Amino acid sequence: MADLGDLMRVKVNGEWGEYPDAITLDALLNQLQTRRDWMAVERNKKVVRKTLFAETRLEDGDELEIIKLVGGG
Repeated sequence: MADLGDLMRVKVNGEWGEYPDAITLDALLNQLQTRRDWMAVERNKKVVRKTLFAETRLEDGDELEIIKLVGGG
């Protein structure tokens, strides 16, 4: 089991949670079981390209918005 030194706080869609230190955005989305089709992620008010999810290491205090795109008319 991880001790508190191995965790960081990240806000996801308005709710703070504790996640493994230096987790990538891709790994976090996997942990949250988030589907990748028709979605976008904003990190600290900047959109992250899907091609960068695997290399984007999150930091303590990051704020994410996971946005599901919906069509309609």
